Amino acid sequence: MSKRMDLSAAVALVKDGDTVAFGGNALFRSPMGAVKELIRQGRKDLHLMKTAIAYEADLLCAAGCVKAVTAGFVGYEGEFGLCRWYRKGVESGLVRANENACYSVITSWRAAIYGVPFLPIRGMMDSDLLKAVGFHKVTCPYTGEELVAVRAIAPDVAFLHVQKADEEGNACISGPVYEDSIIAKAAKKVVLTAEEIVPGSFFAQDPHRADIPAAVTTAVVHLPGGARPCAVSGCYDMDREELRSFLAAKEPQAALAAAGLEGRELQ
Repeated sequence: MSKRMDLSAAVALVKDGDTVAFGGNALFRSPMGAVKELIRQGRKDLHLMKTAIAYEADLLCAAGCVKAVTAGFVGYEGEFGLCRWYRKGVESGLVRANENACYSVITSWRAAIYGVPFLPIRGMMDSDLLKAVGFHKVTCPYTGEELVAVRAIAPDVAFLHVQKADEEGNACISGPVYEDSIIAKAAKKVVLTAEEIVPGSFFAQDPHRADIPAAVTTAVVHLPGGARPCAVSGCYDMDREELRSFLAAKEPQAALAAAGLEGRELQ
């Protein structure tokens, strides 16, 4: 059964206040086409999730769409530095920073996959994050060891950008998969944006090509360039001009215009 949708219909699966997860990592294979459509549709009070998030958080914060970000790292790394609009949102109190380790974000998704309310980890025992974010400690009934309990979080919608997908929702990722396969299993709805739509025979010939299986996919969008200005392995490098123009903007409207969202009214 075909799950093809246009971008507008797929992004409309997100409602105000939803928890939205993004695939990729930092500036690599981030689903920026879907992010920009979220802004066009005026979504607000979103809770964003990703292990290492960059342009998604910064752009959505500049547009006033965000109430919280749960991530292990927020920033562009390297030549582009930190996320200034995310920082402004946190400092103003408009955005809650749920600072995690990348591993604890992944653990929250794994707990959702397993259908349990939390999973224990050994890390962060002496960290201020326990109090700041609200992590709780639990005692192992078998060993008596004290551990940190990470609560399950099932994103309402996840957006993953991939190189190849078929109409049924199987997807092939070239290069690092990052946490995309975990996010896809944890989320209630999964939207794939794809550089190329391939026939189902591509996956039938070798089922191991499907990094994301059709069984977890809700919608497939054919969206060449759907990660720009971020990079996609084997397709294109990052657009440094757009990123620099966005980061140089002093006002939110100018930042949105630099991202190709001219005339978008802030929420």
